[in-house]
Amino acid sequence: MYLVELHELIEGGENDRVEFKRKFSSTEKIAKEMIAFANSKGGKILFGIDDDKTVKGVESEKGELELISTAARFYCEPEIEFTTEIMLYKSKDIVIVDIKESRIKPHRLVTENEDEQKVYVRLNDKSILASKETIRILRNSNEDSPALKVYIGDMEKTLFDFLNKNEKITVKGFKKLVNISERRASRTLVNLVKANVIRHHYLGSEEFFTLV
Repeated sequence: MYLVELHELIEGGENDRVEFKRKFSSTEKIAKEMIAFANSKGGKILFGIDDDKTVKGVESEKGELELISTAARFYCEPEIEFTTEIMLYKSKDIVIVDIKESRIKPHRLVTENEDEQKVYVRLNDKSILASKETIRILRNSNEDSPALKVYIGDMEKTLFDFLNKNEKITVKGFKKLVNISERRASRTLVNLVKANVIRHHYLGSEEFFTLV
């Protein structure tokens, strides 16, 4: 990376592809950010930059790199691949961690409770917990995932009619619309997303679906 590119990243602030870290906080928190980027469109974590873009630098590049490697290997399941770069910027060392969009999604955070599914995705400048619907979609979003064929029945036609007249629908809204269980409503919507018939969206705390 060139200095001008680093300058542009910092000046652009945090967003869906960039995260600032003043210093290494905890292995678990760094793993969370890495997971969110890997499960989304990829991104960069800049260590030594404060949230307000102030350049603080890192105290120990070697120590930071060891902790980042530990986060990726032991706190991310499956393990996350990444590259690192150390750059001198305004007389201070900045560690840049680059995470590509994963081909083996979803990645989850390893916790003491092995049954706990903490899967994170990136939304604007935040890493948030993924819903059940999002996790199902992630499982089928990898390049080598088989193509999905769906049956378009009365429920689906009712959904399309509704979305042609309305902007969006939620899982609970679809459940009520066709009078089915929430689990079945979720599964049906997810399958339609996998088939690229409808789109899945996050907007703040709201999760909904629209026509493609």
